Amino acid sequence: MTEDETLEDLRRRLAPAIADAAVFDGWSAEAVAQAATATGVDPALAAFAFREGGMAMISAWIDHVDATMAASVSGSALSNLKIRERIRRLVWARLEAVAGREEALTRALSIMAMPRNLAASARLGWRSADAMWRLAGDTATDYNHYSKRAILGGIYAATLQVFARDRSEDKAETRAFLERRIDGIMRFEKTKARFLRKPDERFSMTRLLGRMRYPAR
Repeated sequence: MTEDETLEDLRRRLAPAIADAAVFDGWSAEAVAQAATATGVDPALAAFAFREGGMAMISAWIDHVDATMAASVSGSALSNLKIRERIRRLVWARLEAVAGREEALTRALSIMAMPRNLAASARLGWRSADAMWRLAGDTATDYNHYSKRAILGGIYAATLQVFARDRSEDKAETRAFLERRIDGIMRFEKTKARFLRKPDERFSMTRLLGRMRYPAR
């Protein structure tokens, strides 16, 4: 650990190596010890950094995935794309960041699904969805801010489950699953936009009957 490195920085630096070790040892103290050896970090310091257990390790790994996604898919690279393609690229960038560690991902998802970890898992999912929407250029501050993140968080969580067990070539099953879910988001957003548009732009049976009775001249 360098002078300028914070404990949070150290956790993020160790996280990929812990994920590698978690393939065999789970998200455990043994995985932390192996990661410390692999990265040249004092094992006692590494143990202290992750003294809170598996969820602390998983949270650090998600931080690492966030950073990897942001580095691989910049906002400027997304600016000329339609929103569905922005979201697709951002989700896929996250999946690529965990590729090769599917067993570690499966174990992480099992830990996150434990009743005692559900609240923390929900916060992590929200954080991931928020990071994606911000990179996609979303600036909503009303209830759309919350609905977009809730929907994307659910889709990302479901896609992770498919990705973790996908043995198809080039993750074709996951790609198809993700496309279907993004199509669902787009249909929902279009329906919501029609419902929420200005009152004078909405369909009105009363207005229609009035026009039939008193046609414009």
